[in-house]
Amino acid sequence: WISQVGSQIPKIEGLKIVVCSIFSALSEVKKAVTVGNYPFLVGAQDLSPFGIGAYTGEEPAECLSQLIDLSILGHSERRQNFSETDEMIAKKVARANANNIIPLVCVQGPDTPVPEGCKLIAYEPTFAIGTGNPDTPENANQVAVALKEKYGQDLEVLYGGSITSENVKSFVVQPNINGVLVGKASLDVQEFSKICKAVGEKI
Repeated sequence: WISQVGSQIPKIEGLKIVVCSIFSALSEVKKAVTVGNYPFLVGAQDLSPFGIGAYTGEEPAECLSQLIDLSILGHSERRQNFSETDEMIAKKVARANANNIIPLVCVQGPDTPVPEGCKLIAYEPTFAIGTGNPDTPENANQVAVALKEKYGQDLEVLYGGSITSENVKSFVVQPNINGVLVGKASLDVQEFSKICKAVGEKI
């Protein structure tokens, strides 16, 4: 996937692409990106709210920091399936920041708290995750406006939820949306490449 997508992605200043793999693949992803000199950052899909210690099964930020630049935190699936709370997500943000990992916090709407120290979020309405029914670009932009008014204009807001190569431009042209969080479509090499190129054209 890295070599196939990487060879198709134009190197455009301002276009940042983060590949967030499962933990077991992170070292190989990092190696493939480095060896191929592809324009990707490497990210994890989660990290531990604790430091190094007796927390069996957890992946501490101290160890992940050697492999990743960013971590997705508080995804709706983790909130639902693992009962993650806002307090736990805030602890993860603190661990990420303490280890020079960018925390990307997923929020479901303007009422979802954004932890202190987080400057990058993804608005991902639960009805749009993997359903093929995205929010409207206009409403996503209004949610971004509300979040920036609450947490500061330096907050960067991505949109996530049923993003495709056909609809991505309609989201990234919105004045308060800074990018997209791509889920299912990222598994298709050609589709994801088209999405990246479409975002690059907007830049």
